[in-house]
Amino acid sequence: MCLDWATKMNLPPSPLARHEHGFALIDLLFVIAIIGMLSAMATPGLMRARASANTASALGSLRVINSAQVSYAITCGQGFYAPDLLTLGAPPPGSTQGFIPPDLGAANVVIKSNFQIQVAATPSASAPASCNGLGAGQGGTGYRAGADSIDPTVARFYSTNATGVVYEANAALFAVTPEAAPPPFGTPIH
Repeated sequence: MCLDWATKMNLPPSPLARHEHGFALIDLLFVIAIIGMLSAMATPGLMRARASANTASALGSLRVINSAQVSYAITCGQGFYAPDLLTLGAPPPGSTQGFIPPDLGAANVVIKSNFQIQVAATPSASAPASCNGLGAGQGGTGYRAGADSIDPTVARFYSTNATGVVYEANAALFAVTPEAAPPPFGTPIH
């Protein structure tokens, strides 16, 4: 057993000797400063990653809508497309699932991942009633779908139509996309 000299002599501890445990205030401030610098460096990357994930979600939603419209036209619309998201979300007889997931089929305009997603089709008088409740004359011979960014820092806009091609632009595309032809501007995404 090894005792120091002051303990052996029963002397009071030296005022210079420190027997305190823990961090000093300066240590805590130093750690907080380091954490602050690291978070300041990581925040732009995090924001880019979030914007990229939101964009991927919007593109995925448009691809799901394209697939759902084809399925709807073949199985339920008798060759005609659904005019809106609610119709695509309505299940056909004998099923509990719509043609699109419930988060997309909840309303005619859906906000998902900071994008406004919507579908439109011009009604055709020759369209018969569909198997999931759409009345006669309401189905379309084509359709258009769009995903417009609602985040002012992300100027990305996407659209698609009956051709199945997804287009990208820096300005809103949904309103100018025809139902079965390329939009007047925008580039196809492969």
